[in-house]
Amino acid sequence: MTESNNDNNLETHSQYEQGSAQSAKVTDEQVINWIKSRRSIGNLTIPAPKHHQVEAAIECAMTAPDHKKLQPWRFIVTEGQQRHAFGRALLAAAQAKAVLEGTDLDERTADKTLKMPLRAPMIITVVTNMKYHEKVPQFEQLLSAGAAVQNLLLALKAQGFSTVWRTGPLANEPEVKRYFNVGDEDYVIAFVYVGSSHCTMPTREDIDTTEFIKFDS
Repeated sequence: MTESNNDNNLETHSQYEQGSAQSAKVTDEQVINWIKSRRSIGNLTIPAPKHHQVEAAIECAMTAPDHKKLQPWRFIVTEGQQRHAFGRALLAAAQAKAVLEGTDLDERTADKTLKMPLRAPMIITVVTNMKYHEKVPQFEQLLSAGAAVQNLLLALKAQGFSTVWRTGPLANEPEVKRYFNVGDEDYVIAFVYVGSSHCTMPTREDIDTTEFIKFDS
């Protein structure tokens, strides 16, 4: 996820029809290559998406495959000073985990943990919101929520923003789940760090799918 606002959008070719109507045509190959160009980048800065851009991205997220339309997800947008409160929740989780493991949380690790949410101007936390349904087991709902995250990443990229999907060992510690009001049967599945980046990332190497596909006919 490295492209700037000017060159991160889908490449389109526009033309006027009937003298006034403008239509954008994008080839299948362009769409496929654009999806393949998605990269994660951890060093993010302002600008972050505006609220209407976040809402548009979440609309895309919610088009993920969703058996029986259970919508097994929630999205929490953290920005500004609230990132410090999130950092305190992470630190509390790290301290509690250290006590349980009988280890010490050194000052450097504590400070790093406290500042984790400051690595981007915005974080979109995605959590599951499981519902009981006799035909939709929880693992399907979990996969659906994961598909929603991927749609979210692509929709943010389409609007010119860079992202990185993080979780980590503290994501589902009790203190963090409590902070995001996540129930015992649910999970924090993504901290999507969002912002802008002007770094130049290397082109992704060609992907060899040979070992991952079997065609039966």
